[in-house]
Amino acid sequence: MITVNNVSLNYGSRALFTKVNLKFLPGNCYGVIGANGAGKSTFLKILSGELDDYSGEVNVEPGKRISTLKQDHFAFDNEIVLQTVILGNTSLVETMKERDAIYEKPDFSDADGIRAGELEEMIEKLGGYEAESDAGQPLSGLGVDTALHDQKMSCLNPGDKVKVLLAQALFGNPDILLLDEPTNDLDIRAIHWLEDFLIKYEKTVIVVSHDRHFLNAVCTHMADIDFGKITIFTGNYDFWYQSSQLIRQMQKNEKKKAEEKAKELKDFIARFSANASKSKQATARKKALEKLDLGSLKASTRKFPYVEFKPNRDAGNNLLRVEGLSKTIDGKSVLKNVSFELHKDDKIAFFGEESAITTLFNILAEEDKPDSGTIEWGVTTSYAYFPADNSSYFSSGDLNLIDWLRQYSEDKDESYIRGFLGRMLFSGDEAKKKTNVLSGGEKVRMMLSKMMMSGANILILDGPTSHLDLESIQALNNALKNFTGNILFSSQDQEFVETVANRIFEFKGDSLVVHSESFDEFMGISDLINNAL
Repeated sequence: MITVNNVSLNYGSRALFTKVNLKFLPGNCYGVIGANGAGKSTFLKILSGELDDYSGEVNVEPGKRISTLKQDHFAFDNEIVLQTVILGNTSLVETMKERDAIYEKPDFSDADGIRAGELEEMIEKLGGYEAESDAGQPLSGLGVDTALHDQKMSCLNPGDKVKVLLAQALFGNPDILLLDEPTNDLDIRAIHWLEDFLIKYEKTVIVVSHDRHFLNAVCTHMADIDFGKITIFTGNYDFWYQSSQLIRQMQKNEKKKAEEKAKELKDFIARFSANASKSKQATARKKALEKLDLGSLKASTRKFPYVEFKPNRDAGNNLLRVEGLSKTIDGKSVLKNVSFELHKDDKIAFFGEESAITTLFNILAEEDKPDSGTIEWGVTTSYAYFPADNSSYFSSGDLNLIDWLRQYSEDKDESYIRGFLGRMLFSGDEAKKKTNVLSGGEKVRMMLSKMMMSGANILILDGPTSHLDLESIQALNNALKNFTGNILFSSQDQEFVETVANRIFEFKGDSLVVHSESFDEFMGISDLINNAL
């Protein structure tokens, strides 16, 4: 159990948290949610002890072990994969080190023998003799090939490194799991395995995530950061969302009643304050008006962008035909004889090898060329592209947001451009800040502004939900669901895929496998193919 007592944290003059009091109990999974900048990751650092610059107390039940998901993907490059996982249980590692140091002594004494025996018992209780086989289980579950378990971390690709660090956090049955964005960079199968693991986990789990499906699947409670407070709600994300909307509506109704009462009192005062016979009543009304606290019902700190894609023209029946597309990069085949057609009303989700998907999308968007094969766009089509790596679009950091977006607009009028920026929450002076100070999420919103402005009837999106908060993901999800054109996209957000896609393709290595129209059918067919392989 973790108990939080009167925890407050200020950044300069801004209060991030004020007098937070909470209990996190065993057997529960708590999803920490809040607007970007609300302090979700900071709160996890307070709980883990990584951050101590706060007032108040965080008490962990004595003898309970906390495990956290490490964020530095290069910290263990010199370690073997299996050993990296085992390093997640520091008590076991330190005990084994002490035992090994005793056995290496040239003058081994009776006292050393007694101590070594005690350490052996401790290692047995900590599962040290099954450590390697136990470490292999989460690795295999997350999809790290067994051939990599004895390799150095430096040999792994970024996706596998993420999985190893996650396996490290899960290793050794910790009493308290603190997971900051554990689904980032995971493929859909690894996410499903993690969901199953956490659903069955009987200890305390506290997780930050922007993946709604994941939060719905694993969470028993939501810890909502808003107004400088943290409030725990029973239930998963959907239950919290519905409850919060109801509470918000009730607050609006109360505020409306208060405003109507204030107007009534003001009108009375205005009419009768100069009338001697009514002056006593007017004075009483004035005092009542002063007691009305219209500021007590705060608006939520959450902001929802407005995302809408409107095609300038409808596309015809001939949209896109890809035949025999092949591409080799640095001697490695990335695309091999890829062929497919885009049909009217298709919204296609791509899964599988990320390098293959990104290369395909880059070629479709004419940012790369194939070694062989053909691409035929229909004469009525126009596309807008959201790349996985948008850094090249922001390489000139001296532009403000208005001038940056003006580059992609036929209408150069500032008020027209501000209209698109405002939809993505860049209003007022925000629109004049430089692009070189933008966060990852802000750059994504700028790219979406550019796409909305384009009027394209085909959207190509490579991982559009990365770096976005839950509110922005929800807005984008709704926009794509209502889009009347065609979409080619990649995403590991299951709910996003389920609500947007009507066809699903998967890359197996460099080859494209066509799957079905439903996500469940796709998973079933994909599993059959994997088992056959």
